[in-house]
Amino acid sequence: QVQVVESGGGLVQAGESLRLSCAASGFTLDYYAIGWFRQAPGKEREGVPCISSSDGDTYYADSVKGRFTISRDNAKNTVYLQMNNLRPEDKAVYYCASGTNLLSWSDYRGYDFWGPGTQVTVST
Repeated sequence: QVQVVESGGGLVQAGESLRLSCAASGFTLDYYAIGWFRQAPGKEREGVPCISSSDGDTYYADSVKGRFTISRDNAKNTVYLQMNNLRPEDKAVYYCASGTNLLSWSDYRGYDFWGPGTQVTVST
């Protein structure tokens, strides 16, 4: 069964850090592009970063550049999202998704498999 599952969310104060994990099963993750998305109440799903399958290129939303880092551990079949200097506006449910034929890295419609999400809350 192909699936991805997120973990690592929680409640932190502004300025603190969290590391999210996206563990894949049923497929080899390094053959897929992996994107992290987030969705806050009343807002559209937003692409945060993505790591490509072929050469490991990474892409980031402007709102998280310099604060978030996406990385892949092929041996563990896991992708990580290191989030530093978190801000209250980063509060959302974070999802990871895998895809092979992306429309663009930030377009959620191009991703095939989605995890259930993990909540990130940042207090002031």
